[in-house]
Amino acid sequence: MADGRFATAVNCMDGRTQVPVFEYIRRSYSVDYVDMVTEAGPDKILGEGKSPLVESIKSRVAISVKKHGSRVIAVVSHHECAGNPVSKEMHLINLGDSIKRVSSWFQGVRVIGLWVDENWRVHEVK
Repeated sequence: MADGRFATAVNCMDGRTQVPVFEYIRRSYSVDYVDMVTEAGPDKILGEGKSPLVESIKSRVAISVKKHGSRVIAVVSHHECAGNPVSKEMHLINLGDSIKRVSSWFQGVRVIGLWVDENWRVHEVK
């Protein structure tokens, strides 16, 4: 097991989301590190569940959970996503479906949804 407290973010590859998501999770969940699993439009990939990338994401998240002891997994959607260029409303639908899918993967791990707005502020989605 790694030293320090970990969380995991399934985040977009878009560099604009990395720092705000990292800082939000560290502050909100009192962790030392945030493992980043990135793809273009991860909310669409996980929400639809049809892409072979789902298993790739799952295996990378499993490393964070099993080897680093991560107990929080955040799935991220954001404004102006090139990998999933849809409305905010559709992002939130994809995000809800993503949370359901990821929640089924691990016991004892909290899965949250994050929306990053047009000002690069992070909002937790209930």
